[in-house]
Amino acid sequence: MAVFAFSVAPLGAGESVADQVAEAVRIVRESGLPNRTTAMFTEIEGEWDEVMPVIKAATDAVGQGGHRVSLVLKADIRPGFTGQLDAKVARVEERLAADAEESGHS
Repeated sequence: MAVFAFSVAPLGAGESVADQVAEAVRIVRESGLPNRTTAMFTEIEGEWDEVMPVIKAATDAVGQGGHRVSLVLKADIRPGFTGQLDAKVARVEERLAADAEESGHS
C-alpha cells in the first residue's frame, strides 16, 4: 500500500487550468480509491498497480488541454498499512493537541 501525491497541469494552456485539473480530479474520484484534493496536490491511496493507471489517465486527460504536461509525483510506500491518507494527518493533529494541552493553550 502507498499514498501518492500528484499534481498535473497542462503547459501552454493559459493562466487558468481549472477545467483540466477538474477533469483529472474527476478521474481520481471515479476510481473509487481513497483520495483527497488540496490546493496544490491530489492524494490517492492504494496498491501501486491500481493507482498508477489512475494517475496516467488523469495525466492523459490533462494533456488534451495543451502540448505538454507537467507531472509532479511523490509516494509514501508502506506495505501492510492501509488508511494512511487520514491516519498520517491524525497522528500529527494528535501531537499538536497534546502540545497545546501541555502548554496550556487548549
